[in-house]
Amino acid sequence: MSQGLVTAAYIIAAILFILSLAGLSRQESAKAGNRYGMTGMAIALIATVAMPGVHGVALILIAMAIGGAVGTRLALKVEMTQMPELVAILHSFVGLAAVLVGYNSFIEVLPAGYFQQLAFPLSGQAAFSRLATHTVAAQLSGALLNIHLTEIFLGVFIGAVTFTGSVVAFGKLHGLISSKPLMLPLRHKLNLLAAVISFLLLVYFIQIGGSFAAILLMTVIALAFGWHLVASIGGADMPVVISMLNSYSGWAAAAAGFMLSNDLLIVTGALVGSSGAILSYIMCKAMNRSFISVIAGGFGTGGGAAKEEEMGEYREMSPEDVADLLKNSGSVIITPGYGMAVAQAQYPVADIIRKLRERGIQVRFGIHPVAGRLPGHMNVLLAEAKVPYDIVLELDEINADFPETDTVLVIGANDTVNPAAAEDPSSPIAGMPVLEVWKAQNVVVFKRSMNTGYAGVQNPLFFRENTYMCFGDAKATVEAILKAL
Repeated sequence: MSQGLVTAAYIIAAILFILSLAGLSRQESAKAGNRYGMTGMAIALIATVAMPGVHGVALILIAMAIGGAVGTRLALKVEMTQMPELVAILHSFVGLAAVLVGYNSFIEVLPAGYFQQLAFPLSGQAAFSRLATHTVAAQLSGALLNIHLTEIFLGVFIGAVTFTGSVVAFGKLHGLISSKPLMLPLRHKLNLLAAVISFLLLVYFIQIGGSFAAILLMTVIALAFGWHLVASIGGADMPVVISMLNSYSGWAAAAAGFMLSNDLLIVTGALVGSSGAILSYIMCKAMNRSFISVIAGGFGTGGGAAKEEEMGEYREMSPEDVADLLKNSGSVIITPGYGMAVAQAQYPVADIIRKLRERGIQVRFGIHPVAGRLPGHMNVLLAEAKVPYDIVLELDEINADFPETDTVLVIGANDTVNPAAAEDPSSPIAGMPVLEVWKAQNVVVFKRSMNTGYAGVQNPLFFRENTYMCFGDAKATVEAILKAL
C-alpha cells in the first residue's frame, strides 16, 4: 500500500472515530457509535500493517490473532457488573504499551555496541558514570533531538502512571484492594516530590542528550506515583478515577504516536484523552468535587454498619406490600444504583415497568451521573433489559418531579440519594447534587442490610417517616413484587 493510500485510510479512520464518540453520547445511537469505532479501528490496523517499511507482518498478525482471541473471550465472559474493572485493566495495557514504545524509541537512537560496552565495565564507578552520562548517537541533532527525547520521557512517564494507577483501580473494583483511601503521612508532599524529581530528571535527560539511568529512575518514580495516586483515592470517587484513567490512557497513546511518528495514533490518543478529561469534569461536577480534591483523596474513609440509635428507627415493608403500594400509585420513579447491577435485577424491574404501564401508571427512571462504578453504567444495564430510552432521565431532568411523585423505588442506590448532601453542611458529601427522592410521598429502599454505601457515609433517608426498607437480594425482592402484581 502506498503512503498516499495509508494517509487516506488514516483520515477515514479518524473521521469514523469522531463519529463513534458522537454516537456514544446518546443511548439511541450507541450501537451505531460502536460500529463506527470498530470499522475505524479495522481500517487503521489494516493500513498500518500494509504501509511501506513494515517488517515482520506474520508475527504482527499472530500477535493480533492472539490478542483478538483473548479480547473475544473476555467480552463473552465478563458480566456487566465487572465492566468497570475490565475497563480499568484495559487502561493498564495502554499505559504499559506506551512505556514499552518509549524504551524502544530510546534504544533505537543508541549507538551500535552500547549495551556491549555496558556489559564489560572498567569499574563499578566507571560503569555508573558511563550509564549516567552517555549521550545518544547523533542520528538526530539540535532541537529535533530534544523534541524526540521529550516525547520519549513524557510518554514513558504518562504510561507508567497510567499502568500502575489502572492496576490499583482494578484491584479496588475487584475487591483485591480496600476501597478506603491510603492515607500516608505527608502524602501530598510525596506526590509533589515525585513530580519535581521527575521534572528535574527530564531537564537532565534532555541536557545531556539522553541517559538510561535517568529514564530508568523516572520510570520507577512514575510507577510508584501512579500506584500512590489512585491508592489515595476513596472508593466513592472511583467513577471519576475510571474516566480520569481513560484520559491518561489517551494521552499515553498520543505520546506513543509522537514517538512512532504515527499521525492517526496521535489523533486517536488526543480524542480519547480530551473526551476522558471532559467526562472527568462532568463526573466531578456531578459530585460537587474539584479534580484536585479527587486527586487529593480522602473521600470515602468511613464504612461499617449504620448506627440506628443515632439516626432513629426504620420501618420495614414486605414485597407484597410494595406491590400494593405501586398498584395505588399514579406516578412511580425508580432510582437504580450499583446494587441493582450486582443483583442483575434490571430484567424483573423491566417486567414490573411493563405491568405498571399497562395499568396506566406513569413510570420513569432517575439516573445519577455517578450511579454505579462507571459513567453510564445504569443506562447500559437498562438498555440491556429493553427499557424504553424516553423514560430514562438524568438527575437534572427529573429532580423537580419528586414532590409530585407518589412512590419512589430506590434499588441498590445509597450515596446518590442521601439527603445529607443537601441538608448537612458537615457531611463528607455536603453539596453533592443528589436525587431528591425524600420529597416524594413514599420511598421504598431495597437493601441487603443497613450498612452504609460505597462512600462509607450514613444515609438519614432510611429513617425518614415516608421511607420504608425492603431487605433482601434485589433480584429476589423485585421478582416477589412482580409475582404479587
